[in-house]
Amino acid sequence: MRIVHLTPGTGNFHCGSCIRDNALIKALQERGHEAIMLPLYLPLVTDDGPASPHLKVQAGGINLYIHEQFPKIARFFPALISRALDHPACLRAASHLAAMTSPKDLGRMTLSSLQGGRGKQGRQWQNVIDWIARTQGPTEIVSLSNSLIAGLVPMIHQTLACPVLVSLQGEDAFLDTLPEPFKGECWKLLAELARQSDSLIAPSLFYATHMAKRLGIDEGEISIISNGEDWKAFTPSSASLKRQPATIGFLGRMIEGKGLGNLVDAFLTLRSRDSIPHLRLHLAGATTHSDTAYLAELRKRIATAGATEDVTWSPNIDLQEKANFFHSITVFSMPAPSSYREAFGLPIIEAMACGSPVVQPDSGAYPEIIKQTGGGLIYPADDAGALADQLERVLNDPELRDQLSEQGGRATRALFTATRAAEAFENVAARCLTAFHP
Repeated sequence: MRIVHLTPGTGNFHCGSCIRDNALIKALQERGHEAIMLPLYLPLVTDDGPASPHLKVQAGGINLYIHEQFPKIARFFPALISRALDHPACLRAASHLAAMTSPKDLGRMTLSSLQGGRGKQGRQWQNVIDWIARTQGPTEIVSLSNSLIAGLVPMIHQTLACPVLVSLQGEDAFLDTLPEPFKGECWKLLAELARQSDSLIAPSLFYATHMAKRLGIDEGEISIISNGEDWKAFTPSSASLKRQPATIGFLGRMIEGKGLGNLVDAFLTLRSRDSIPHLRLHLAGATTHSDTAYLAELRKRIATAGATEDVTWSPNIDLQEKANFFHSITVFSMPAPSSYREAFGLPIIEAMACGSPVVQPDSGAYPEIIKQTGGGLIYPADDAGALADQLERVLNDPELRDQLSEQGGRATRALFTATRAAEAFENVAARCLTAFHP
């Protein structure tokens, strides 16, 4: 199949969606498909070699912003200036200013994107689709990384005359932060676009059920394709071989939404109990300028408890540093609050693939993943004391650690692979092709 997959980039930090998409497209390529991964908005940041390194960003974020905010001026923009604004260096610089965008501007931009050809960004989006038609030949499948760009669905149908597969991956967490009337209008439009899509894909049963309710559609209309990776860079190791002292690990976007503060609280609780000698905490993951104040507050909390020397910070690590991180920790946790409704949680399976037991809240997709793998323990969400209890249990019971490590590592490497994801994607795409061209 000739497949074009559109993925919004982040420009300056690692993103789980980009990592997931990159692994999927590489696996599809290895299986003989003509699959490309086309970046939108900002350059992609992946921790492995890009699936389509020769492709430049289409519909660059700066040009989209100008078309949204100053449509009359943008109409007369020389092509040379537009191309210059899409240069990777220019886009990466702009990505650091994202935190300066007001919630109202974000709402307006999101709504306009979902309006597709009817929105102020319509000409830019049509240029993307025309580029695909001009350079990729007859395209059989277009896949969208998330539903926030689903405004392209009717445009793709009209111009490329092919099915469109739309992935659902945490959009609710973003849409629910938008101010009214944009929040309500975006949800209404997204529900309409979901019905126009040829297939909707969720990474977990939890998220399929959750989004079906939010979109007002039948759960059976959403296919489930679990995230997967190529585990070559993540060699497994037994929990009993983890180095001392005992270390709790966190890897993810360093924000409250991923539960970083919850884990710091649990760590400080365990230190006060003094039941685990020389306990350490290793915090790794993506940070942006907008996270500075929050991280400063956490550092202050840690310093007040006299624990600064026991906490390691590793922001924006690469693939090898990530593998080293997972091999160095004793137990892993990314304790997102129940309000976050995690759609999957890629670092959870990465930890288990490297032999690290996990401790996760009973919310979002976490219980589903742990039930499938047997690689961790669950605790009541939003309860830092209960989180501390479960971490303490794992850290003080070598037999349990080894059991969780062995079960989780074996199941993760069998269930959550890029190859399995590619096979499932093929099946969904084939059904859509048959329905689209009966």
